[in-house]
Amino acid sequence: MKNIISLFILAFLFASCNESKTVTVTVSNTLPIDRVNEMVEVPMNEVVTLLQLASHEQFVVNDAEGKEVAYQVTAGEQLIFPVAVAANGTATYTIQKGTPADVQVIACGKHYPERVDDIAWENDLVAFRAYGPALQYKGEKAYGYDVWNKYNTSEPVVEARYAMELNPETVAQIDSLKKVNPDAAAQLYASVSYHVDHGNGMDCYKVGPTLGGGTAALMVDGNIIYPYCYKNFEILDNGPLRFTVKLEYNPLTVKDNSNVIETRTISLDAGSHMNKVVLSYAGLNEATDVATGLVLHEPDGVAVLKAEAGAGYITYVDPTDNAAAGNGKIFVGAAFPNSVKEAKALYFSKEEREKERGGADGHVLAISEYTPGSEYTYYFGSAWSKAAISEITAWNDYVADFAKKVRNPLSVTIK
Repeated sequence: MKNIISLFILAFLFASCNESKTVTVTVSNTLPIDRVNEMVEVPMNEVVTLLQLASHEQFVVNDAEGKEVAYQVTAGEQLIFPVAVAANGTATYTIQKGTPADVQVIACGKHYPERVDDIAWENDLVAFRAYGPALQYKGEKAYGYDVWNKYNTSEPVVEARYAMELNPETVAQIDSLKKVNPDAAAQLYASVSYHVDHGNGMDCYKVGPTLGGGTAALMVDGNIIYPYCYKNFEILDNGPLRFTVKLEYNPLTVKDNSNVIETRTISLDAGSHMNKVVLSYAGLNEATDVATGLVLHEPDGVAVLKAEAGAGYITYVDPTDNAAAGNGKIFVGAAFPNSVKEAKALYFSKEEREKERGGADGHVLAISEYTPGSEYTYYFGSAWSKAAISEITAWNDYVADFAKKVRNPLSVTIK
């Protein structure tokens, strides 16, 4: 009987230990600035091994105070969750078996074949789009990323904006009114257009045949080789905390290479104004400059920009495509985890500006060198003066700090 009782006790202790298994994740910050809502990655295979997770079992992530933290498992099998780490400090998170709470979708995106193959994506703060093959087929030239402003909401808005503007019945009604009552047609269009602010933001950024809000392009002898619209796409992650899309482009001719194929992987995390881009160029046989650009529009002849090669960032204040309408200012920027060779404003000639670039004045560029067979990583993003970041000094500080963060990533240890 004594032996039987001992076996029961051992079995109970073993089961209790198994149930209380905990993975501890320690996140360290070496910078003298707080890191808030920054996403960290933990390899899922380590979590599965340490927790001894069966395929059907779930888990929860908690902060040091026991508060549950939302998470996502990415297509690349990384567990991601947002952390808050004080300046020069550490923060501890735990992962245990359990049933997680439902998570609101914050970062998400979609392919819109009904709008000439746009790929559009967003998080709680910002929205963007990249142009697709149907637009290229039409002959419209738009090379760079577009910026869509958001405010007054943290929920997804892009799909509703497309649905409102592209509603077939409304489009038909507008077309009919144009023939008999142009003013009424214009009023109806304004009531549904995403180029008008209906209370949660709008599209008032002009891309045209430029690099737009942060596109990168190869550069030979000081000339940008503009990429056109993507050829193929694959959405890898679609929320709740990260959106990721992989874009492949048509072949480019670069010097003597006539079959250079660019691949971009773009991801946007909840809580961030900045997208991460990882790009590569297959078929390139020699080191070539790569330039990340922000298009310049200077109605007053003065560009409000910063080009900080040493600090690894560029910024610009865009006046919007209809400054007289009171659409505020659009802040755009890019940050670079590795060294930047040169950062500067490069202006178009009068002829190029008028005939080829839709009236844009030039770009502020950050130029680095791309090595064949490697990957090039950078970040681009935006903010709107009508939302949380309302002043250029605040935006410049945000991008400068972001550059410091990507050059000094959080350290993550697991046990």
